[in-house]
Amino acid sequence: MQALAPERAMAAADAIRAARAARASYRAGTVQPTAGIAPGMTQTNMIALPRDWAWDFLLYAQRNPKACPVLDVTEAGAYQTALAQGADLRTDIPLYRVWRDGELADEVADATALWAAQPDLVTFLIGCSFTFETPLQEAGIEVRHIADGCNVPMYRTNRQCRPAGRLHGEMVVSMRPIPAHRVADAVCITARFPSVHGAPVHVGDPAALGIADIAKPDFGDAVRIEPGEIPVFWACGVTPQAAVMASGVPFAVTHAPGHMLITDVPDSAYHV
Repeated sequence: MQALAPERAMAAADAIRAARAARASYRAGTVQPTAGIAPGMTQTNMIALPRDWAWDFLLYAQRNPKACPVLDVTEAGAYQTALAQGADLRTDIPLYRVWRDGELADEVADATALWAAQPDLVTFLIGCSFTFETPLQEAGIEVRHIADGCNVPMYRTNRQCRPAGRLHGEMVVSMRPIPAHRVADAVCITARFPSVHGAPVHVGDPAALGIADIAKPDFGDAVRIEPGEIPVFWACGVTPQAAVMASGVPFAVTHAPGHMLITDVPDSAYHV
């Protein structure tokens, strides 16, 4: 394998240091959306379920790979991942959601006590579209929520996922406004990242996805859509949370929407 040029190797090392610094900051208590943090590094969604539910979710993800592309799965009770050296899945995500009987029960910045109370949690790390935002920016396509310093808008849709075991629910999508003349470019760029949701699932009219008001996202923040821009929708890793709600899962821990695990894996590793 050809060695990286010195400047590329230095940039890669800087990116890994930025990812580890971000995780250390979240472990220390910083809470912030992670879009635009440690550019060039893969980010992941997270859901942790009791072992009794893990097979159902693995099957659900296998049947719905566009919305739930699995990048790693832990052993029951474990909280480390090969995707991020030294990371602690209980503390290194900025904000966690706690679910009980399908209802949001709490949001916490440190989930250590939850692993102690439920020692058989199996954690799934799911590909995140934040991973392909750096390539979009490098192509000259503005990513609006990064430009405006807010969270990405996410919406529940009328597209039902394929059920598995006890799990069912609708697909959740994220939205980015794209200038009409750059939509084809955005599709081509993101299609090369199938492990982090890949190409959009819809371009244009939000009503076709059952979205009544694009200015009122179900998760995240509304963003401005300028004249000449078209809303483009990608499958979103908040989809497992929709399944938790729809299926009344007794207990689960997830990332809060927009607050991801930043890994040590460069986005180029998932480029095909």
